Amino acid sequence: MNFETFNFHPRVMAGVQALGYITPTPIQAKSIPPIMQGRDLIGLAQTGTGKTAAFVLPILQRLLQSPRGRVGALIISPTRELAEQTYETIDELGKQTGLRSIAIYGGVSMEQQTWRLRNGIEIIVACPGRLLDHLWKGTIDLSQLEVLVIDEADRMFDMGFLPDIRNILRCLL
Repeated sequence: MNFETFNFHPRVMAGVQALGYITPTPIQAKSIPPIMQGRDLIGLAQTGTGKTAAFVLPILQRLLQSPRGRVGALIISPTRELAEQTYETIDELGKQTGLRSIAIYGGVSMEQQTWRLRNGIEIIVACPGRLLDHLWKGTIDLSQLEVLVIDEADRMFDMGFLPDIRNILRCLL
């Protein structure tokens, strides 16, 4: 099996090829097909096995077929470091797609984040606290959301984020 098997859009494949990916890792091979079919999935794999690409590639594929300038995917991360890492993966894999993303977390200017959000973002990677700040201020519109990823959910819950995740999910209903 190789990445050609997934029939990604040529602009998504350009990112795969630019990073030198040839053979999917086991988590990628098992998770990409059901994600591409729109199914819910819980995945578990060791660090460094390609989990992020396993959900980012199907997100890029799906959002290429969606209207631009609206948030279509939300990835919730437990730490700013993981949010930045995921954002960088999206940037690298999605370089040729034209899809715009942002990493949102505390400790940086909320105004600058708000300005970027107003200019049309398709993918948000966010830590729960700052995401809730934006949701409660009305600076993020998730009414057109197609994909939700709770990255490292076990770690997030161990860190005490369950109430925040519940609040975020209420905002999506």
